[in-house]
Amino acid sequence: MTLVSRYIGWELIKAFVLSLLGITLLLLIILLAQRSIQEGLGPVPVLRLIPYLLPDVFRMAIPATMLLATCLVYGRMSGANEIVALKANGSSPMVAIWPAIVISFLVSLVSVWLNDVAVTWGRRGIDRVVLQSFEDIAYGMLRTQRAFSTSSMSIHVKDVQGETLIRPTISLHNNDNSPPMTLVAQKAHLNLNTDTDQLKIVLHDTQFDVGSDFFGEWPDRFEYELPLASLAGPKRTANSPSDTALRDISARVAGQNATIQNLKQTLAAKAGMLMLTGNLMELAGNDCRNISSDLKRARYALNRYQAEPFRRWANGFCCLAFVILGATYAIRKRIGDFWTCFAKVFFPIVILYYPFFQFGVNKAKTGEFPPYSVWMGNAFFFILGVLMIRRMINK
Repeated sequence: MTLVSRYIGWELIKAFVLSLLGITLLLLIILLAQRSIQEGLGPVPVLRLIPYLLPDVFRMAIPATMLLATCLVYGRMSGANEIVALKANGSSPMVAIWPAIVISFLVSLVSVWLNDVAVTWGRRGIDRVVLQSFEDIAYGMLRTQRAFSTSSMSIHVKDVQGETLIRPTISLHNNDNSPPMTLVAQKAHLNLNTDTDQLKIVLHDTQFDVGSDFFGEWPDRFEYELPLASLAGPKRTANSPSDTALRDISARVAGQNATIQNLKQTLAAKAGMLMLTGNLMELAGNDCRNISSDLKRARYALNRYQAEPFRRWANGFCCLAFVILGATYAIRKRIGDFWTCFAKVFFPIVILYYPFFQFGVNKAKTGEFPPYSVWMGNAFFFILGVLMIRRMINK
């Protein structure tokens, strides 16, 4: 029976690799087109995005591809009565299923690793390519739309002649409490320094308007530099749990616990002082409310950090759950048309698995359920698959 297992394993690998190549190419084209439209990237930056997008594409494609390969191989074998012949020879159907379980287990480990690579190295690489292409993106949008904006800056021009902005109006939005600044010039240039990651705005005959407090003019050349990171907005600069490598999460959890402890001590000291002085009304004041809000945000961040490793492992090992169901269903139903078999397995999985998975993730983030509750979807499908296997063996 070792020969049968090797044969099935080799068929699964061939079907998986060929299907993965096709689905990966399709998803890669879709994501590249989406990025190109959203960011206004040219051909060269789009090509530079390919290696950084590949881990994300692979982790999205692998579960569906593994299920497709399983339905293809086992549907064809069952339709040709090869499984019946195997049982007639006195062998258990598990001989045929074990290769799929082993391969999908290994693929799940790779999927977990790709998940980690995609959200750390991949996303940072994409952000770096987009930021380094900032000058081309800005000029492209200004030529076509006469306007360009980010979270911290907006530019409106009358015209663009070559690399020169004609009658630009540049508004700089500060993240702190300082007023916004508006620059109006006769002409301007944008120069990107990739070594220092600074965007230099060179203006001629400039007028300044800083809120209602200051207005002035600079009759000659004026230069203003902005760090590219500030133009990316908080979503690109913040270290969220979903952008943190698995190896760094334990340190982040320890940091969040320390922050929560400090906030608790601060709130307790503040409340004690107010009660000692008899100023009980201030217990509902702004200071106590702000500390309580910070404490609530810190606890939510801690829940997210604690749930993140479970989420990534569960997301990777959905391949194993899908394969167990797909192989068992294809053998029992004897559907020779693998597209029909794939559709009958894939759509129930989409309808049932991902709502279970997302429900567990949401509850773990809020702290209502423990972090391992993100495995709810996987556990349900594992149990369902084992029950289907037992029923198939005993039949």
